[in-house]
This record gives sequence, C-alpha cells and structure tokens, in this order.
Amino acid sequence: MVRTLEQAIAQISRLPDADQEEIGRKLLSHIERLNALRTEIDRGIHSLDAGRGDTLNIEDFLREKNSRRGGA
Repeated sequence: MVRTLEQAIAQISRLPDADQEEIGRKLLSHIERLNALRTEIDRGIHSLDAGRGDTLNIEDFLREKNSRRGGA
C-alpha cells in the first residue's frame, strides 16, 4: 500500500465509527467513479484505434459544455 494511503487509514482508524463509515462510503464512491471513467476512456481508445472516431471542433465542444454550466 502507498505510504500516504497508509497514513490516511491510520488517522481514520482513530476517528469515531460513524466518521469512518462516512469516509469509507465516500472513498468507495470515488473509486467506483474512477473505475467507470477508466472504462469509458478504454472504450474511447479502442473506438479510435478501430477508426470509429469523428472530427471534433474543439471550440464548438467547449461552447456547448460551457453553455450547459451557465457559461465559464
């Protein structure tokens, strides 16, 4: 295990059980989202490798993403 994670777990183990549970749930949720993102990235890479990619106009893409967030 990575030293930083070991240190974090050691500190977490000294917290009340309810806090440990909350931190554990948040960590598991983060890991699930990270794994899902990695899966999507792998699918995208395989799609591009298979020649199924489309040309992307980055300015249109950014404009669309920023408009969804109220501008940025």
